[in-house]
Amino acid sequence: MKGVFNSEYMGSKADEELAGIAVLGCPLDATSSFRGGTKFAPDSIRKASWTLETYSPYLKRDLDEMMFYDAGNCELRPGDLEYSLERIETAVTEIVGKGKKILALGGEHLVTYPIVKAMKKRFRDIQIVHFDAHCDLRDEYEGQKLSHATVMKRVKELGTEILQIGIRSGTRREFEELLPVDSPASLAAHLNRNRAMYVSFDMDVFDPSLVAGVTTPEPGGLTFKEVMEYFSVLMGMNVVGADIVELAPDYDTTFVSSISASKVAREILMLLSPSIK
Repeated sequence: MKGVFNSEYMGSKADEELAGIAVLGCPLDATSSFRGGTKFAPDSIRKASWTLETYSPYLKRDLDEMMFYDAGNCELRPGDLEYSLERIETAVTEIVGKGKKILALGGEHLVTYPIVKAMKKRFRDIQIVHFDAHCDLRDEYEGQKLSHATVMKRVKELGTEILQIGIRSGTRREFEELLPVDSPASLAAHLNRNRAMYVSFDMDVFDPSLVAGVTTPEPGGLTFKEVMEYFSVLMGMNVVGADIVELAPDYDTTFVSSISASKVAREILMLLSPSIK
């Protein structure tokens, strides 16, 4: 997966041992209920990264200053959900066991569950900051306990607190269970600077008029500027891992959705960087 133009995320360093952050593709595409295609997202995000500048005017950092490497994609088995989830958990356990942080490129949102399971082995107390259009708090969906629509319920059962941003779709029961954050100031009030944090970023948190290439578009979403205002709150916090999920690049022939996801990845890498104070 490595060494060829566009096969790595822009700015990836060659020395894996020195890098404190790993980018890992998790092309899981198994439980999508409306439309699939998320298995193509990790490589599309990598390709799109080469259209961006390394410098972020939002967080005032530069990827050239970041020590991260692109570990390629997890080798998953289509049709074998149990194996695929175990493979993701094993890969993340190995990465964090080396003291590294992780940015996972999904893939459908269910990848968050095995990733957080792995993170919990190293960080006993971890807070989840969840950007999404949907609650994802159902106990089961279409007869499945493990689904993109149940992922935050499963993550919550691991003993985590979940702060949810951008939510605008779900059942009445899900909204009763929701811990919503409706402004950057509200997010800041809920966070503990010394507590480990994990960011799960579903691309459908954006309004579909801006990012159309997602599996389940939901009108009424955030702008990129609004997302960056939330990210500004997270800068300097103890962000130890993150994922970007639910991009379905083939539904946006303009390639703008992939570029948007790649730009989110750039900013998250800066949140993960230990050089941020």
